[in-house]
Parts: sequence; C-alpha cells; structure tokens
Amino acid sequence: MTHDVAAAGNGPGRPNNPVHCRATIVQNVPIARDTYRIRLAETAIAGSIRPGQFIMVRPVAGEENDPLLGRPLALYDLARDASRTPVAFDLVYLVIGRGTAALARCQPGESLPVWGPLGNGFGPAPDGPVIFVAGGIGQTPFLALGREWLDPDRGDRACPSATILYGVRTADLLAGVEDFRGAGIEVELATDDGSAGHPGFVTDLLARRLERGEIPARIVACGPPAMLAAVARIAEQHGVDCAVSLENHMACGFGACFSCVAPIRQPDGTVDLRRVCVEGPVFSARSVAWGG
Repeated sequence: MTHDVAAAGNGPGRPNNPVHCRATIVQNVPIARDTYRIRLAETAIAGSIRPGQFIMVRPVAGEENDPLLGRPLALYDLARDASRTPVAFDLVYLVIGRGTAALARCQPGESLPVWGPLGNGFGPAPDGPVIFVAGGIGQTPFLALGREWLDPDRGDRACPSATILYGVRTADLLAGVEDFRGAGIEVELATDDGSAGHPGFVTDLLARRLERGEIPARIVACGPPAMLAAVARIAEQHGVDCAVSLENHMACGFGACFSCVAPIRQPDGTVDLRRVCVEGPVFSARSVAWGG
C-alpha cells in the first residue's frame, strides 16, 4: 500500500454520511513513547473521510461492552491499494487511560466497532504558505492535511509550502516526525525540557517566525487549550488567518451528549456553547471565547 490522502476536502457545515461498522486492524504499532499508530481497514470510511474529521473507536475486540464509549481519534493518514483506491485509514493515539490502554493491546486481525467520519474538515488550501502548530498529540490531523494541501495534482489549488511547528514535553514523545518530512512538510521542533529542538514552548517558534516577517497565508493549530489561546493571540497580533482544531472530550461523537461544548462567538457578538463534535472540531480562532 502507498500512503496518500484524497484531494477533496470538506469544509465547515458540509454534511457527513457516517457509518457504524466493524473495522479490521491491519497494524497497531508504537511510534513514540506511549504513542501508537493503528491502521483500520474499512473502505467506506477510508473513501469518504477528510483531513480534520475524526473517527469514534471502541477499543474492544469481540463482543465485550467495556469500555462502552468510543474514543475520538483524528484522521492521521490514508492507505491506498495499487489502483490508488483508499482501503484503510491510520489513526494515532496516546495511551493516557483505560480505553487507550485497551486499544494498545488490540492485535492485527481483530476488528473494532467504529463510527465515522464525524465532524467537519479544514476546507480548501489557502492561497499561500501554511504553518501548522501542534502541541502534545495535536500533530495528528496535520499529516493528512499537509498531503492534501500540498498535492501537486491539485495544480493552482495546491498550497506552495507547509511547515509544522511541533512541541512536546520531551523528545521521546515526538511522533511521526519523519512522516511529515517525507510528505514534504518542513518540521521545526520544541521541547519543554530542551531535549530536542527549541528549549521552550512551540508558540515561541511561531512568534519568532512572524516577527521575522515570515507571514503565512494561514495558521492551523491543534493542541492543549492554553497553547491554542496563545496561537490565536499571536495570529491576531500579526493579522494572520487562523483556524484551530479543538480537542474537547467527546463521549458520543454525534452531538447527543453535549459533553464537548465550547464557547463560540456568534455573528451578533454573543457567546454560545457549540458542540465540537458536530459543529467543529475546526473553528476560526477568532470565534473561540478563550477566556482568561
């Protein structure tokens, strides 16, 4: 199989046609400390999912009911067969609790309940360079997005260049760095402890680039709320369009439980709670009421 993503994206508000099914595990391999990439074979989802969307995965093989709730995982990459038909999708997850620990124990050949694609994607490529800013496990949406936006087959609709600024606590948590480089995405790293790249916050890298006059057409960020708020402030200061993919906790994935709501500014200036799983996870950074 080759790794690629479909060229068409779906923007905010575009309806989804999610499916609920079982997907067969092709691979489930560690790619960094406590971090795994799982490949699931399911052609209906692989053929329709777009960068920025996510899949709810229940980490149970067989007919067990524990855990009952799924885990939302962003599209990381697609796998295609020799005819370039999407046949499987890759997800990356960090083991942080009982559910993801159970997922890490799942073996190739087993099947898992999944439903998706869910949420709204990033939309079309900007007319100029793009900077992705990722913190923690927030790099996961940007491989598929970079592949799509840089795709030369898109002609003048392709993004001319993409850079990912990727920050983690320590070097052994860096996941997929060579995947990004292999996709033609420039990588600049930051670690809290200085064990790789810039010693400090990933937002330092963003501020430094913009202060040097390296102004992109768009900034796209995913990571912890404090990082996203800082990215939004920096982008606003420099007049750069900025989108954020929120990582709010989700229990159902289709808007019924209201566990993932975020405060979003409305056109009339008021702030209302919006369901990240249905009306996001991608929002304009200016629309989010960050607080503090």
